[in-house]
Parts: sequence; C-alpha cells; structure tokens
Amino acid sequence: MSDKRNIKQYGNPAGGWGALKSVTQSWLQSEKPLKNLRAMLKTNQDKGFDCPGCAWGESPESGLVKFCENGAKAVNWESTGRYVGPEFFADYTVSALKKHTDYWLESQGRLTHPVRYNNQTDRYEAINWDDAFGLIAQHLNGLSSPHQAEFYTSGRASNEAAYLYQLFVRAFGTNNFPDCSNMCHEASGQGMKPTIGVGKGTVTFDDFEKADTIFVIGQNPGTNHPRMLEPLRDAVRRGAQVVCLNPLKERGLEKFQHPQHPIEMLTNGSTPTNTAYFRPALGGDMAVMRGIAKWLLAWEQEAKANNAPPVFDHDFINAHTNGMDDYLTAVESTSWEHIEAQSGLSKEDIRHAATMYKRGERVIMCWAMGITQHKHSVATVQEIVNVQLLRGNVGKPGAGLSPVRGHSNVQGDRTVGINEVPPKALLDALENKFNFVVPRERGHNTIQAIQAMERGDAKVFIGLGGNFAQATPDTPRTHAALSKCDLTVHIATKLNRSHLTTGKDALILPCLGRTEVDMQASGQQGVTVEDTFSMVHLSYGQLPPSSPELRSEPAIIAGIAKATLGNTPVDWDHVVSNYDNIRDLIADTIEGFKNFNSKVANPGGFHLGNAASERRWLTPSGKAEFAANTLPNSLLNDDVVARGEKPDLILQTLRSHDQYNTTIYGMDDRYRNVFGARDVLFVNESDIRKLGFNDGDKVDITSLWNDGRTRQIKQFMLVAYDIPQGQAAAYYPETNPLVPLESYGDGTFTPTSKFIAIKLSKSESDGGIVVNTLSVSHI
Repeated sequence: MSDKRNIKQYGNPAGGWGALKSVTQSWLQSEKPLKNLRAMLKTNQDKGFDCPGCAWGESPESGLVKFCENGAKAVNWESTGRYVGPEFFADYTVSALKKHTDYWLESQGRLTHPVRYNNQTDRYEAINWDDAFGLIAQHLNGLSSPHQAEFYTSGRASNEAAYLYQLFVRAFGTNNFPDCSNMCHEASGQGMKPTIGVGKGTVTFDDFEKADTIFVIGQNPGTNHPRMLEPLRDAVRRGAQVVCLNPLKERGLEKFQHPQHPIEMLTNGSTPTNTAYFRPALGGDMAVMRGIAKWLLAWEQEAKANNAPPVFDHDFINAHTNGMDDYLTAVESTSWEHIEAQSGLSKEDIRHAATMYKRGERVIMCWAMGITQHKHSVATVQEIVNVQLLRGNVGKPGAGLSPVRGHSNVQGDRTVGINEVPPKALLDALENKFNFVVPRERGHNTIQAIQAMERGDAKVFIGLGGNFAQATPDTPRTHAALSKCDLTVHIATKLNRSHLTTGKDALILPCLGRTEVDMQASGQQGVTVEDTFSMVHLSYGQLPPSSPELRSEPAIIAGIAKATLGNTPVDWDHVVSNYDNIRDLIADTIEGFKNFNSKVANPGGFHLGNAASERRWLTPSGKAEFAANTLPNSLLNDDVVARGEKPDLILQTLRSHDQYNTTIYGMDDRYRNVFGARDVLFVNESDIRKLGFNDGDKVDITSLWNDGRTRQIKQFMLVAYDIPQGQAAAYYPETNPLVPLESYGDGTFTPTSKFIAIKLSKSESDGGIVVNTLSVSHI
C-alpha cells in the first residue's frame, strides 16, 4: 500500500507569493510578530544584526528589506515566544524527549537556564553558572592530557567568540578543533591553497555585477543561499550567461519571482536564473571540467594551426602560472570515453558548456557541497581552478573563484583560528603576544574526534553551537561515541538531539542569539562576522534577551576559561567587558585585522583582502600552480567495490526548503512538491519500475560499505522525480546514518554525503503512521 498524500504539484517560481506566505506563517507562529517584524527590518542593515542564516554577502547600497525567505525563518525561529526552562525539563525525561522528532524538539522554544543532566532521574535540572563553570573546569583539569578533550565549533559563532575559544583551548594545551568546516568546504581550502595560495573565494559582491558569465556548480541557492538568486536573475536580464551544473533541476536555478518587485508580484511574472542547465552524474563534475579543458585545448591547437587568436590567455599564463604543460598532458591523455562515462554528459553537451565558457571574458565559477562532499573533491576543486587559469579568470574584475559558504560565520571562525591544523604564523603570533607555549601538534578534525570518543581516548566534548550528533555521519556511532564521554557540554539557543545524547555528566548552557541585545559591563556590544566574500561587519542584536539567565557566547567561553585556567593568558573578565578588547587582540595576532575596531565601524565593514584577487600568489613558487590530477578510474569507493554488491542507486543527501543545516523550520519542501513529510526518497520513475517498486511504495535503504556493519534506515516513501537515472536524493539529517564514518574525501576527512552507494528493499510494514528506525550493527 502506498501513501502519496504528501506529494502535491507546486509549479510556481522560487521566491514570490510562496515565499511571502511561508515567511508570514513563520512570523505568526513565532508568537512575537510585532517585535520580530521590527527585528527583520534590521536584518543585514547598518547598526542592525547579521542574518543568523547563510554567509552570502550584501549589496553595498541600503535597502528597506535585505533578508530572504530562509533568513526571515531563521529570525523568527530564534526569536520565538516559547521557552524551554527548568519547568519543561521537570515534565520530560531525556528518554521521553528522545521519542520526539528533531523538528518538535527545536520548536519547543528558547533555552532559558543552564541545566545539568541527572542520570538518576534521567532529567536535566537547573544549575547556576558558577557551578556549571566549576564542573567543566573540574573535568578538564582532571584529564591526563589536554588532548583528551574535543572543542567543536558551529559556523554561527562570532569572530569574537571563536577567537576567545581558540585562545582558551590553545592555552589549555590542544589543537582539537573539530568544526563544521570539516563537513562542508574543507575541500575548497585544500584545493585552492596549493594552486592559488589562498583558501577563500577571490571575488566580491561587485564582481557578480561585472561578470559576463557565471557558472553555478553543485549548488542550490534557492534553498541554501536565496539572496544569491537576485544577482543571478540580474545577470540573465543584462545578457550575461548563467550556466548551471547540477543533477537536480532546482527551482531557484530555473526561475525567480522577486518578492520586493510589485509588478512582478502583481502579474505573477518571473525571470529565468539560467541560460543553460546541465545535469551531470553525481561526482561527475571533475570529468565535466576536464572535458571543458579538453575542448579548450583542441580549439587552442586549431587556432595555433590557423594563426588565429589564441583561446588561452598566454600573457597571464606566462606571467602568473606554473605547470600548464604537465596539466595539458593529463588533459590530452584523458579519453572522451572516460569523460563521458564519468560525467554523465555527452561530448556535445560538454562542448556546449565549453563554448559558453570560451565566450565569456569575465567568468565567475561558484560551487558548494555538491562539489566538496565527494572522495575526489580536492581534485575537482583544482580542476575548476585549472579551467579558470587557462583563460586568466582569476584576479581581474568580474571574474574569479567563489566557494559559497554555508553558515553565517563559518569562514570567519576559520580566519580567527578555529583550525585543527593551524598555520605556523598564527601560532607564532599567539605565542609572542600571550607568552605561553602553544601546542604545535595536529589536532582532531570532526571525524577524528568521533573516532577518539569511540575509542575512549577523548573524555570531554564541548560544543560551541550546532547539533553535532545529527550533523555528523554514521549517526548511531556518533551518538554512542558521545555517550562514552565523561562530560558533554553544549552552548546553544534551542534544544536539539545532541543535548539528549549525554555523556556520563552533561550540561546545556543557554546563550544569546544573534537577534538579541548583548549587554556587558561597558554597555551594549556588537559582534563581527565574515561573509563568503571576506567582508567583515558588525552585528548588533535588536531584541531583549529571551531570559535574564542567558549569557553571550564570549562571556560563556570566558567563564569556562577563567574557571579552568584562572586569569591566564588574559584577564577574561576584562576582555569580555568590552568586545573592543577582543578585537584589539585579534588585530594584534591575525593577519588583515590591523585597526580592526576603526575599520569595522564603517557602514558595511571592510574587506579583508585576498592576495589571489590581486594576482599575488602565496605559493612556494610565487605563482599560481596548475594541478595535473588524474581523473578517477571509478567513483565507487574501494570499500564498496570490495563488498561485492552492485548498488541499486547512488544517493545524495540534501536540505529541504524548510530547513537550514540540521534546523528544520517546517515539514514542507514546496519546490520539490513535498508537504508534511521528510522520510521520502526521490528516484527516477524508470529506476523505480526497474527495481520492482511502485511510486509511493515504502522502502528500507541500506548503504554499502565493507566493514561488517549494517547501515539502514527504514520506511522511506519512493517519490518519482525528475532526477537522472541511477541517482537518488533524500533529506539529511535523516539519511546521515547511511554515511560511513570512514567514507570521506581524500585529504579532507569531509563525509562523502553526496555519493552514497545504496540498496533498496521493500519495507515489511507499509502505510499508516511510521516511526523511522536506525540500524547500525555488526553482521
């Protein structure tokens, strides 16, 4: 028996009336509509607060409204009139809370008091701040080595909070900084640093207005960065090329209706957001880029033979690059058969894409997790860089490389020192400034932290924001690893499943949200964030705190540090009394932040600068380096091949339109026609028939990996969808249990969440109300 009551056709463009309706619903459901409306109007404005959602940058001009649909949801979700305090925890045991969905947990409201888990009563109970800090200090100082603690960071943390966090942890004695960057754009940094000398995007917001060609690769801005849709629409309108490479036909990459344009809204009109759309195989983007390079090389050779103008930018190549000959040898040796088979596109499709690239004089290439969550992601990023170098599209106006970051300050956190492999310059600066011996050993990334907890080597886990237990791969293993800790600590605004995955002792420490006024000894404070274009700007909360018990993230970190280390290496109370003090420390130790306080006071903040955008290459050779990587023989991991089973499909995990990261705002995904459900599996209709199922059937999904474990999720409804054959898609975090902990990118440890080999089987029970189950067991 199938059940397709949750599948309804939604044919409207991205944005438009659907966005206004969705925003209105979230606004009313917040139970604080008038206060939140005033707050939303201060989102991303000068003297206002930075959106707690994505890291997309701002246009320089002022505007009445500078938030998108998901930004409005983030504000209303944070600024709710519902609260989770001691009375709530008195009503619910942790065991009872575990039975509820992730959506229900967060929808209960804002955390209001610090609480400690009592394993005798199975409840969280109120604890005062000093006792909470003392308990953390007792556990940390009782470790036999500082490396037995893991210090996680979410991308929402401000520069000030992240800087104090890394200073405290390094003074404590470790570089164990697992963070959300490990799970998203690690491959961007690892791929770009050896080639162009920096691991950040080389473009600014203004470059999108100057580009004549924009490639959007493995990215869904309509859901993940909705404010990006406007520059894409504007580019199409002015005659620029917008080329999309994405396996799914995402609504935001097809057409957009601007909610702030009255004529468009009244006429129900829309504007295309692309001029060409290619749908490669999952993991096939490197092959597509290699094919584009192969066409460019053929045209270059033809031009040379005919004394025609060259295709390559030889002036740029000769002055600024190394290694082109070795790279072109690799391109020539890659067969078209290999490229077509791996890319999922025909030679002529790739010729079309290459022609559009060749036509462009100022080309930007953007990408996101569709590129970075594969085994060969670093090589793919470097192939994108190679193609851009061939025509000099790095370091000139309207052209460059743009890894589009996710959470609002994930890039800034890394800039100010959240890095398990810190650069020597940072460690030297910290040592000189604060006069303590900094740890030099490589710390744990996210995967290594889970493995260390699993082995019992890590005994304390502190999470600065986020939802570690759900965001990470191999979910039941991560839960079990966390539960082995002697202490787990979560600094958070709302209840989530990580808080229910307790160590032997556990604390939840409630913090201020981005929207709330932060008052310290010297008065109201602002925090800074860095967007995806390396713009740093101030954010001032606008709403009164949800509880008088809330403390800011910098104040919580300072409290932990003082209880653990005393007033070393700084006077913690002094630095948090005025965040200018923290910014002065950043200015003294982090490159690019000289005169931080004065520069960030300017409306819009300041640009950190980017050497590659100025054609200064911070590589050993002093030039940009072509990377002559070999196209993988197979995209299937050896552990899948060794298992000896052929996968039915290759699965990618993705967000619904009603969520941001692991935060689920609602149960709808109108752009994919799903309403009121999340346990769905999008599959091509012909694949459904070939595998012996019907549209709407319930299936169990098992991932293939050769380690003696069964990874399975149950009772997912098949949804016939316009998706390339051989592929499947489903929402995370529900599908994270399928991602093996050991399945990560070469050189990155980033989970391969966009390429999971799966088998399907008919669910034993079909229809009715189903509670999804997770299974990870030894065979």
